Amino acid sequence: MPFTPGGAADITARLIGERMSAILGQSVVIENRGGAGGNIAAEVVARSAPDGYTLFLGGATIFCANKDLYAGRIPFDPMKDFTHLSRVSIGTTLLTVNANSPWRNFAEFISAAKESPGKLTMASSGQGTISHLSLAKLMQSAGVQITHVPYRGLAPALNDLLAGSADMIFDGIPAIIPHVREGRLRALAVGSAKRVDYVPGLEAVPGMAELLPGSGMDMEFWYSIDGPAGLSPEVVGQLHGATVQAAQQPDYRERLRPLGFMPVTDASPAAFTRYIEAETPAWQELVRVSGARLE
Repeated sequence: MPFTPGGAADITARLIGERMSAILGQSVVIENRGGAGGNIAAEVVARSAPDGYTLFLGGATIFCANKDLYAGRIPFDPMKDFTHLSRVSIGTTLLTVNANSPWRNFAEFISAAKESPGKLTMASSGQGTISHLSLAKLMQSAGVQITHVPYRGLAPALNDLLAGSADMIFDGIPAIIPHVREGRLRALAVGSAKRVDYVPGLEAVPGMAELLPGSGMDMEFWYSIDGPAGLSPEVVGQLHGATVQAAQQPDYRERLRPLGFMPVTDASPAAFTRYIEAETPAWQELVRVSGARLE
């Protein structure tokens, strides 16, 4: 697990791990190795024995964006060093403002940003995160300038938005949605093209295809199960089958929905690999637009 305990990725790993354990008849132990945008855990898995006993909760930014975010200085090859099995969940970002702010909807917020370029601020969970990339794409698509204020994680960024020290947050749904439901934050938009009407409380929040038609903005991200390169065809088949079976269980879906995620699976490891290859250029462009560079 490439991130610290408690977040959406960690919850996803534990939910899918519980179900894979029952399917495979094997204990599944979740080991959190956070740091370097997921690169530390990714290297551990990439260098592990190809026996099927060490798996990785991968994701869009790790496989599609990190190579460019770190200027090519990552200790693994996203394609050559992994056996990509299947995605297990998909989610998006949520643009929110303080409930006491004057902006009642997305159009009012964008109008204010255009009237005072650079005056409005966005608190993010850090440089190069999905939050930062979402802002960069929003500014490009809407033709506005908003000042990016990166924090060391989403929790302190949220604290400042709640205190009125920042104007907006555009980050993953799980940590934000409780504040929306409790009336402390106001949701103006989701980052995906379509509405996320599967998330309780966000059914009426518009997506980018409605708000910025023709922009192509669609900030969806996913988590996946992956192993090291070199797994035997038999092991690949067994693990892919268990992953898909686990992610298609109704109770897994119901546990994900309140967090802002939906299950998604791929027909085969080859299909998922092709999907990653097709998605990578769009993430590379997001990194370029954001100007983000990490050490």
